[in-house]
Amino acid sequence: MADYSALMADWQDLLARRAALAEPLRFWTAILEGWAGWKPPAGLTPLASGADQRRRCWERGLPLLTLAVPAIPIASVEDLLGPVMERLAADGPEAIEALRRLAQAWDEGQLDVAGLLPAPDHDPAALLQERFGLGPHLGSFLPLAALRPALETHFESARDLPDGVWTRGACPWCGGAAAYGDLMEDGRRRLSCHLCGGAWIAARLRCPFCDTWNSRDLVRLVGEGLDEGYFIEACRGCRGYLKGVDRRQRWNAGPPLVEDWGSPHLDVYAAREGYWRATSTLAHLLPADPEDPA
Repeated sequence: MADYSALMADWQDLLARRAALAEPLRFWTAILEGWAGWKPPAGLTPLASGADQRRRCWERGLPLLTLAVPAIPIASVEDLLGPVMERLAADGPEAIEALRRLAQAWDEGQLDVAGLLPAPDHDPAALLQERFGLGPHLGSFLPLAALRPALETHFESARDLPDGVWTRGACPWCGGAAAYGDLMEDGRRRLSCHLCGGAWIAARLRCPFCDTWNSRDLVRLVGEGLDEGYFIEACRGCRGYLKGVDRRQRWNAGPPLVEDWGSPHLDVYAAREGYWRATSTLAHLLPADPEDPA
């Protein structure tokens, strides 16, 4: 499984760089500590599939999660989900009531791990909102917080994505939405999925949300000063956006998840410009806490 001790070290480095945001960013520290302490349960094994089978799946435009649903024991999910739900209850009385309904359904077996997994015909955030009244940002964050380590274990032997086979903006492994889009040292664009930890090369002039190739609809907002090298890629068509870092300028930047979670002020700026993102950020989960240093 993933080395979360290394991820924690990268996170601590970022906290030192973003000292002004250290207090609100502690929300993420608790999540990472939970992942670092998680142990793969018995019965959870890497995806058993051959390279040819995976390639055929990708060529059909389907993520690998459609090949087999991982056998993730409920208890291993509860170890991560419970503490997160307690912290998210601070969002207000409506969130408390929605989370109470969700917890009751979970305890009664009306909601299970499969209900938190993305699928071509299933959006977990939409389901949680429809059934329990949970806001879309909270609903999109719960699967990430609870399932990331298990999904990384599930896909650890299936990361051999051939160049050019996958053309969609969604994750080729779990089908989750792209969460970060940075530029590599060789100039190629890399999209990343926070839900399962996957990363893949994608076209630079294509929106990962609406798939438009119209360059007039694509805009890049470039950071200055302390944020030099960081940017926001946005689409005027669907109004979706991703953050990213140009690693030719910021060669020592951390992993995508660390850089994303450590820059809530950029999300605040993008929201003020009228853009939205498919995955949750601190500005969505704790709207009253993050300061905008801009």
